[in-house]
Amino acid sequence: MRPRSVALITRDPVLYSELAGFLRERRLPSVSLLPGQRIPDRVAVVLTSRAEAASISHPNVLAVAEDGDRRALSAAVSHALEPGRSEEELVVGLDPGPRPGYAILSGRRCLGEGVLESPEAAGPFAVHLRRQFPSRHVVFRVGSGDPPRRNRLVNELLAHHRWVELVDEQGTTPRGHRRPRDPAAARSIAAGLGREVRAALPTTFTPGEVANLQRLSREGSGGLVTIPRASAHRVLRGEISLADAVAETIARRGPGGPTAGRAAEARSRGERL
Repeated sequence: MRPRSVALITRDPVLYSELAGFLRERRLPSVSLLPGQRIPDRVAVVLTSRAEAASISHPNVLAVAEDGDRRALSAAVSHALEPGRSEEELVVGLDPGPRPGYAILSGRRCLGEGVLESPEAAGPFAVHLRRQFPSRHVVFRVGSGDPPRRNRLVNELLAHHRWVELVDEQGTTPRGHRRPRDPAAARSIAAGLGREVRAALPTTFTPGEVANLQRLSREGSGGLVTIPRASAHRVLRGEISLADAVAETIARRGPGGPTAGRAAEARSRGERL
């Protein structure tokens, strides 16, 4: 059996260049055509611009927006290439954290995984998934860990009218360093049993969560400062990063405190804060 492939059909040079790189990066079998050219039988899905989509005769045409989420597009392409693909629901597992891990499952097949930029990025991500899978029911299963970021993530999805379930994270996170394990934990969360969340979760924070963030600010700044409680609350609400909160606290010390250079150095350590 010949492998199923993707057809890239567009006269838009900018979109063509981007999507050609997208297909090469994922090592997907593809063919490049111009509108009006015959589409080979082995083509399972066509990628094109929104303006050209209506003129292409194929049962599975994906109109790609310039500002579209390529993670959602990758999942849609992977699904289209499945032999005998089903129309069962999609389950998106989300592992809460500063950069939440995600995994998109169709049955037992993982269509895509990675990390989001922030808990608030889950909303736009969900919107783009809906555009790529308009006929599929999509369930978002969120792990129960990291309550401050978990609640922000859940509330963002609810604000976009998504179906959300909360999954007990006990035993879902594999051992290892945090960054590589997020997608793996997200896969386990997607496969777990969840309870539906219908109302927004509280955005209040426990004294322990605030104290832990203040501890991290001391460690991240090399002992220079401890951010105040008000700044810690802003960080927990997602209004400011911990690195910027540390830099602001240093800067507020004024001429008698650390130099602006020390503040910039604290901000540059954002990945470690």
